[in-house]
Amino acid sequence: MTHIPDGDSSKLLPAILLAIVFAVGAGLLNGVLIGGLGLNAIIATLGTNAVLYGINLGISGGRPRITTHALGSVAGGSTAGVPNSIFFAAVALAVVSAIVKRTVSGRRFEAIGANREAARAAGLRVRTVQSLGYVWAQLLYCLAGVLIAGITAQPTAYAGDTFLLPSIAVVVLGGTSLLGGRGYPLPTVIAAIFLQQLIQLVSVLGVSPAISPLVQAAALAIGISLYTLDWPAIVRSVVRRSPTPAQGQTA
Repeated sequence: MTHIPDGDSSKLLPAILLAIVFAVGAGLLNGVLIGGLGLNAIIATLGTNAVLYGINLGISGGRPRITTHALGSVAGGSTAGVPNSIFFAAVALAVVSAIVKRTVSGRRFEAIGANREAARAAGLRVRTVQSLGYVWAQLLYCLAGVLIAGITAQPTAYAGDTFLLPSIAVVVLGGTSLLGGRGYPLPTVIAAIFLQQLIQLVSVLGVSPAISPLVQAAALAIGISLYTLDWPAIVRSVVRRSPTPAQGQTA
């Protein structure tokens, strides 16, 4: 988004199209590795991420360039006092929610996430749908990358690193299990706003920047524990072990 235009807004459209091509290619690669070969999703996507880093550094030479005026004004500008990135996020949320919750393909996608074996028994094309899910996800990542390239005056190849852990944390906090199942787009966005405000609060309080990753990790741990631990059973166990007042006096 910045290397090809190199400050020339007239070359912005070809750069966006090339970014989409790379995104689709990365999505297909993830789809083949995970949906086709059955590799672990987190390991496979991190591996693909490393490959994309290498391609990025190979093309750019590691030298950041200033974003174009057009991209900076659209992605980094504002309308009626509201940052334009908010409008892009709102449209993306509406499209994802409509596709996942209101279309046949979306319901098939959720059914496969909830139970692959049951979906396969129902005649759904599990591998194809799962693979295409990574393509659609990659297009959303591409949109985020384009926005970051416009919001940041001189983005580097590592501009997205700070969003790696938070993006996982907000999905978990939004109620989606990392083990699969139904997804919740709106609660995920609410969780993202909450986590971002929490991180900003930590920054405003003057706490060391090293605390921010710890806050994100704590949010992730809490979110995972909410749906992996049997909290009613834990509470019942604690209650049974706690001595009653009569027992305490006898002791």
